[in-house]
Amino acid sequence: MNTKLTLTIEDSVIDQAKRYARQEGRSLSDLVENYLKAVIADPEKQIELTPIVKALRGSFKAPADFDYKEELVKGLSEKYL
Repeated sequence: MNTKLTLTIEDSVIDQAKRYARQEGRSLSDLVENYLKAVIADPEKQIELTPIVKALRGSFKAPADFDYKEELVKGLSEKYL
């Protein structure tokens, strides 16, 4: 069941978020919902890393302009939508 929610956010942030959502082919509501899902996710439900993954951890160097949060939102949206 979906419920309406009223938020107070700066106009410039809303404009940028709407533009981003449009570029991604998604709604602003969808972006906000998926962000909130990511924020409230239960950390105890995280999967323990396998030895191979642990060995690879830290071997990738992200570019300086890499936006982790943006990529996380994209990945979660693709996974759950």
